[in-house]
Amino acid sequence: MSELVEIAWRGRPLRIEVERLGDPASPRPPVVFLHEGLGSVAMWKGFPARFCAEHGLAGIAFSRYGYGRSTPKPTTEQWPPDFMHEQAFELLPALFDRLGLRHPVLFGHSDGGSIALLHASRFAVAGVVAVAPHLFVEDVSIASIEQAKRAYEAGDLRRALAKYHDDPDSAFRGWNDAWLSPAFRHWNIEAEIERIACPVLAVQGENDEYGSLEQIRAIARRLPKTRLLVIPECGHSPHRDQPERLSREAGGFIRDLPDIASAGRPISSPSTLNPEPP
Repeated sequence: MSELVEIAWRGRPLRIEVERLGDPASPRPPVVFLHEGLGSVAMWKGFPARFCAEHGLAGIAFSRYGYGRSTPKPTTEQWPPDFMHEQAFELLPALFDRLGLRHPVLFGHSDGGSIALLHASRFAVAGVVAVAPHLFVEDVSIASIEQAKRAYEAGDLRRALAKYHDDPDSAFRGWNDAWLSPAFRHWNIEAEIERIACPVLAVQGENDEYGSLEQIRAIARRLPKTRLLVIPECGHSPHRDQPERLSREAGGFIRDLPDIASAGRPISSPSTLNPEPP
């Protein structure tokens, strides 16, 4: 069951959709799941809950601003090329403070993986599982995102996304317009991730249609202690294509993390707005 939690960002309130997962009494740091560029709590399709249950972990999945049941972005708002930096450095700390989270494990997919890495470059976290993250822009990424635009405007993608987002235009346009803007071609976070001090598991499908394996190899070059996992017969979404392999490897990585924060659990029941009925 998801709930709406209110945070303040740049002088205005935002409602963020949050789903609490797993065992709140787990002694391990909680796992925070950060979704992809078109994702939401619902679009994980239950993977976070299954992962936490399988490994005895507490977790939080949430829909970022503009997605799912969270506050949609205004139609006039254009996300800048550094929108993932804003999410990592401003919105994520505000949400963590609201939920009483300290030193979590960040489990991010695609844009969520990039946001996880950016956040870990500036804030203390127990570890990062970066699944199909982006560190820089490749031609293959732009080609797939242009294809998504055509599917949204002339195909069935908008109707499909409406199942997972209160405002599918908010979810799609924020991501698609930013990625396809000319200024975004120069976006690159390779230098920034060098400041990450925590362990990193970098995962990518061998057949990822949104990026080459150079994305995670670049992490390993910058952070030599990174654990790399390339999954065969897998595209951009390992949690859908190869969920058992991803769960096994990520669960083992989290079990091996040093115990840096025994106080890392989320508080059990923050006040919420408009909780969804069971």
